Amino acid sequence: MGVIGGGIAGAATAFALARRGVSVEVFDSDATGRATAAGAGIIQPWSSSLTGPAYDLYSAGAQYYPTLRERLADVGQDEIGYRMSGSLVVDNDPARLDATEARIRQRTAVVPIAGRAERIDAAQAGALFAPLAPDLEAVFIPGGARVDGRALCAALLAGARSHGATVTGRQVMVGEIDGAAVIVDDSGTPSEFDSVVVAAGAWSNQVLSGIGPDGPGTRLPLEPQRGQIAHLNLTGTATGDWPSIIPPGSHYLVAFDDGRVVAGATRETGSGYDPRVTAAGTEQVLADALAIAPGLSEATLGEMRVGLRPMTTDGRALVGELDVLDGLFVNAGFGAAGLTMAPLVGEVLADQILGTGTTAQDFGIDPATLAPLGRIEIVDDSARGSRSRQRTGMRD
Repeated sequence: MGVIGGGIAGAATAFALARRGVSVEVFDSDATGRATAAGAGIIQPWSSSLTGPAYDLYSAGAQYYPTLRERLADVGQDEIGYRMSGSLVVDNDPARLDATEARIRQRTAVVPIAGRAERIDAAQAGALFAPLAPDLEAVFIPGGARVDGRALCAALLAGARSHGATVTGRQVMVGEIDGAAVIVDDSGTPSEFDSVVVAAGAWSNQVLSGIGPDGPGTRLPLEPQRGQIAHLNLTGTATGDWPSIIPPGSHYLVAFDDGRVVAGATRETGSGYDPRVTAAGTEQVLADALAIAPGLSEATLGEMRVGLRPMTTDGRALVGELDVLDGLFVNAGFGAAGLTMAPLVGEVLADQILGTGTTAQDFGIDPATLAPLGRIEIVDDSARGSRSRQRTGMRD
């Protein structure tokens, strides 16, 4: 099998296939602006405003993490920056928090890994996350977690290698030989595989641009969305056990070890492939962070990271077989939810490609209702002017 893309979707797919005994080659161009490298890594779907199959997949992704960690540990990859330090869903509007609490309690009651949600007052919330504004009450979810996206991606690729996969640092595209998908490098040399998986994130359309049912031009309903994220340093402060902070809206705070607090993130639809840090983006991220945690005002701004999220027009990931060439699959379009969803979806797609396995059933995912898990249609060139809808309820 050939997998194009070494971000979270490609790495997860490669690991899933390789551990099933499949010969896998990963082609990873390591493009600047990869979303996986910038993502904050919050694993906490239960407060999300998503409903139906989209929420089911989001929750299942979080529930898969204990199994994922075991599978990675079995091949010596046990450091992915994962910690279940809890999550505080905060608000200064008690009535709005009441509604959020009801939704969280209903969901966590049937998900053991989430733990028992608890309503706490502002003083209790501040004791858990010291810089927090003093007027914010919260719902505390013990099972909220975080993961280091870069470390996870590296571990998945290393795990795939331990099962015999190879990883090649080359820029490639999808080509065609006799109606079947092949991988073509920048010199025009094709490599043939039983199946090809396009998991190139925001660059997936570029990878597919050389093929189509009536000539070049296959295009998925997907475009890049820039997200700018701040990494703040509180020197000498033990932040490793601080919970993530989820306020109303789409911004967030998540703490890591060694005094590091990550604040994000902008959602810049229409940004194109522009991975720059901007003054306006930096201002927005810092203003949002200080509005909910004014105690961060004296933190050092360590760095700004930028990720180009692969956003789809309807907010759903694109996972399945493409009706263009034989043996061509796609795994892309997770938006801000890649670090939560993609590890599990890699397993589901591996089952689909090989025609075996019960991952979807094991984690309560119904492929029949989770379109487009199955055969998906491409869009014509008129979609180039469309705008990706904001995916609500998900955080990087």
